[in-house]
Amino acid sequence: MKRFNFLIIILFFSLGFSLISSGQTYLYFQDSPTAGYYEYSWMELTLPSALERSETDLTRFPVESTIPAQQGMNALRLHWTSALGGDWAAIAAGLNWTAKDISNTDTLCSYLYSVEGISSENLPKIFMEDINNTRTTKIPLTPFSGDLIAGIWTRITMPVSQFISSSPLVDFTRIKTVGWAQNTSDNTNHTLLIDNVRVFTGSGVSAPVAVPANFYAKGYDSHVYLTWKPNTEPHLGGYEIFQSADSGASFHIRCVAAKTDSIYTDFVGAQGTNLHLLYKIRAMNDESQPSAFSDSVPADTHVMSDEEFLDMTQEATFRYFWDNADPNSGLARERNTSGTTVTTGGSGFGVMAILVGIERGFITREQGVQRMLKILNFLQNADRFHGVWPHWIDGNTGHVIPFSPYDNGGDIVETSFMIEGLLTARNYFNQNTPDEQQIVQKITGLWEAVEWDWYTRNNSGFIYWHWSPNYAWQMNMPIYGYMEAMIVYILAIASPTHPVPPAYWTSGWAASNAYHNGHTYYDIKLDVGPDKGGPLFFAHYSFLGFDPRNKKDKFTNYFINNIHHTQINRAYCIANPHQFAGYGENCWGLTASDDPGGYQAHEPNNDNGTITPTAALSSMPYTPEYSMVALKHFYRDLGQNIWGNQGFCDAFNIGDNWYADSYLAIDQGPIIDMIENYRSQLLWNNFMANAEIQPALDSIGFVYDPEGIEEPVINNSSAITAYPNPASSLTTVKFYLPAKENINLSVYDQFGRIIVRIYQNVNVEPGLHEVEIPVDKIPAGLYILRLESEKLDGSCKLLISE
Repeated sequence: MKRFNFLIIILFFSLGFSLISSGQTYLYFQDSPTAGYYEYSWMELTLPSALERSETDLTRFPVESTIPAQQGMNALRLHWTSALGGDWAAIAAGLNWTAKDISNTDTLCSYLYSVEGISSENLPKIFMEDINNTRTTKIPLTPFSGDLIAGIWTRITMPVSQFISSSPLVDFTRIKTVGWAQNTSDNTNHTLLIDNVRVFTGSGVSAPVAVPANFYAKGYDSHVYLTWKPNTEPHLGGYEIFQSADSGASFHIRCVAAKTDSIYTDFVGAQGTNLHLLYKIRAMNDESQPSAFSDSVPADTHVMSDEEFLDMTQEATFRYFWDNADPNSGLARERNTSGTTVTTGGSGFGVMAILVGIERGFITREQGVQRMLKILNFLQNADRFHGVWPHWIDGNTGHVIPFSPYDNGGDIVETSFMIEGLLTARNYFNQNTPDEQQIVQKITGLWEAVEWDWYTRNNSGFIYWHWSPNYAWQMNMPIYGYMEAMIVYILAIASPTHPVPPAYWTSGWAASNAYHNGHTYYDIKLDVGPDKGGPLFFAHYSFLGFDPRNKKDKFTNYFINNIHHTQINRAYCIANPHQFAGYGENCWGLTASDDPGGYQAHEPNNDNGTITPTAALSSMPYTPEYSMVALKHFYRDLGQNIWGNQGFCDAFNIGDNWYADSYLAIDQGPIIDMIENYRSQLLWNNFMANAEIQPALDSIGFVYDPEGIEEPVINNSSAITAYPNPASSLTTVKFYLPAKENINLSVYDQFGRIIVRIYQNVNVEPGLHEVEIPVDKIPAGLYILRLESEKLDGSCKLLISE
């Protein structure tokens, strides 16, 4: 489903469920999430009558957006001609077809708007339908309405008892829909708009609500972010936000927000560059009666720098872990709609996101400290199985939520992601305060309680993924072969209390032939990993804390291997062998995520046209230029469909016209965390500083690799060298051009950032050239000299010594 406005969907959820619990007002239609049709509807037609119907199967209620609705963004549009011998029906439900108990209510209310004017005897009949599709008697609206005057919204009420008394077989404790049906056969075209359909007890008259306070707007490149202080009235229905693009001369509605919301993202598109906009907001009571408007607030959009793009992406993504966290535990929900189901691994990523939030100023350090203490107190009391948490936990009770029938115990992989985050936090919270000392002590206790050796299944040579007190080793999943779980073996070997032998690295983790690769794909060599590298989360999850730079084991340098894995994934998307819509140099990235059919691990050997933003964005340390291009494309070109309050949605499939409205912790976490590792190495530095990590790496056999960076994979058709190399003050760059060309010659660091531009679009004659460049102002380290032109692309490494 294409997203029209995610906040409207939330509004349906809020009114469809929270109002149900009040026992007073039950909503059947307020606004459609899509502009052209209402998804939670059904249309039926028998000729020779006529009925306007939407969507390819002609079963959806059309939506009217040009004529102002009674409230909100849009209304249902009923356009019909009733003929003798024909029939029609049109029904609408709340979000997800949720049934409601209306057995103790007394009034059905709706608002009607006739386009041309209509007499009461020609109005449709109305009926209800229960969850078993049993329909009530169809009751004419005529006794409850006078003639409708054209162009005016009219409130119509009728007693629920009319339906109950005439329909004994209908289950009024589970009414799913309200419907309209053919009445008189007058052979005349009629257009009737329907809005604000609800059932309630009492008069339906609600007290006024206050004007929302602290309304604020901030403009970015192509969207405006708005916040306000939530109203607290129990009869609050929601909010309406209006925008002006003409300095306040006129305002038009932009959003209907849920009563539980205090954020709105207004995507104005790339054309919004340098726009000056004004916004105002009003609250609605549960009868959709508005408060007065707030004062208008300004917001200017502007062309953003790369640093601003990274700030924006991290801050929005951070909201998933801060604003959307489970309130009791502080942990991350599995996804934005998971209720009290929290995820252990995704929460480990979220712990690291808290550190980023502090460093980037999204929250204060004290706020971060208090959230960490809440998380740690919960983790101490949550279910553990030999020190290991389950995959899913109930955020209220701390008890395991089974991930699958036999998976109701410890999950060592999810736990390793949590410990990765906790150890990073343990080193970060180093101030001499009681709270921060308490954080360190609690994390140390949780870390030392994990019985990594238990999960070797009696020293089998492997670490096993699951153990259950009910089913023991029934899952039978030894962890080996290159994938996301490298951090399990690093932590297990590093454990100060329950370690496994360092030999497990080669006898377990890397023992399978599935670990080794050595093949070349798209002229890019991959040392380890499956065919074409597999999904990109293999290059992310274990490397949020573990810094793979400048080191290698007997198999590979994992930083270079991750660069190559990412480049292969991108090259595959550019080649696009299945010709999926949207793929290209700026739109790439295959990994595990939601997709039109559910959820699966997308990769070159399992590709259905679904691109997942986390794949490219979380690869920022490996392919910064390519990832930044993808970020800007996702935001500027696709942002109307995939950018929301918590950053980029989980995935999209352009060919299927499908854009997720979901956010997943395991996809959002790597975005904010790996961007930070690219920018400041914050998480890498803090994880690696733990005293247990380096000795474990030494025992595994990791050694320093001074060649531990990799230049971009390019066609070395132009010979380029530097001498002396290493250099400390001057070096001479030599290169050969076969023809006259405009060239760029630059020095790059290991993250692909330009340090020095030697030539920029300079026209150079053919032949051998020598250029002497000073390097004494460049910090010592390994760099890349790169020559680029329209036809040539060559590079060499340059080591600068002190």
